Amino acid sequence: MSSPGSIALFTHATVEDTAHGVAALLDAASAAGVEVRVPPTEAEKHGIEAGPGVVVGEEPSDDTDIAVVLGGDGTILTTLRAFAARDVPVFAINYGAIGFLSTVDHGELQEGIRRVLSGDFEILAIPALEVQVDGARRLAVNDASFHRRPDDRVAELAYSVEGEELGRVRCDGLVASTPVGSTGYNLANGGPVLAWKVEGFVVSFIAPHTLTARALVVDTDTVLEVENLSRRHPVDVSADGRNVATLASGDRAEVRFCHDGVLIAQLPGSSFYHRLREKFGRLAN
Repeated sequence: MSSPGSIALFTHATVEDTAHGVAALLDAASAAGVEVRVPPTEAEKHGIEAGPGVVVGEEPSDDTDIAVVLGGDGTILTTLRAFAARDVPVFAINYGAIGFLSTVDHGELQEGIRRVLSGDFEILAIPALEVQVDGARRLAVNDASFHRRPDDRVAELAYSVEGEELGRVRCDGLVASTPVGSTGYNLANGGPVLAWKVEGFVVSFIAPHTLTARALVVDTDTVLEVENLSRRHPVDVSADGRNVATLASGDRAEVRFCHDGVLIAQLPGSSFYHRLREKFGRLAN
């Protein structure tokens, strides 16, 4: 990659964690002649003022060369969704617990800044899921979930693939996960880990009240349909952990594989299996 002419800055909520990283990035970008675009919320959070090489007030735009995130997976996911339709890659410096989608860890801050400003990274396109409820469409990079509310009784969900109803399950919820998201909610449900190059997504269940509700891997052309069979209780719909809709009794939602998902930056030679070993292997030690 060539060196970027402009970068957009995003950080997670804890200012104290990322203050040093933000200052280091601004200094390095100024020295390299790279414009830094700072959304108003980030400028207020870190006390950043507009000046030579620093533009405050820019929202995500197509002409930004790359977005730089200092944060954990939640902040990374938010930024990926913001730039999903803009072909802008995201270079993430991990300040969270796992940072499965990060490019480097915060202990490699200076190296990460050097690499992003010099263009020393590769761009990887990763798919997403599109969730459609009542005509509105939402993007999920990790997963889409359909789950009961905390004070309600167990959910009753029917799920169909290619118009064929596969089952009616009493459970706490259903999760559809991309390969990238298969190491999250899906893994906790006992679902399989999908390597990033696998073409498909996985459907798993949260605390099913049956022994026959097993995880299912479906292909990219498949439309998953979920219906709320409960007569009384609504079901919340979440995309990457954010509530985006509600299914009332009898309502249905559709989940589709989205080939044109998001772009992440990774170091040359990096792979899914390297990430899996580095991020999850250390948790077992």
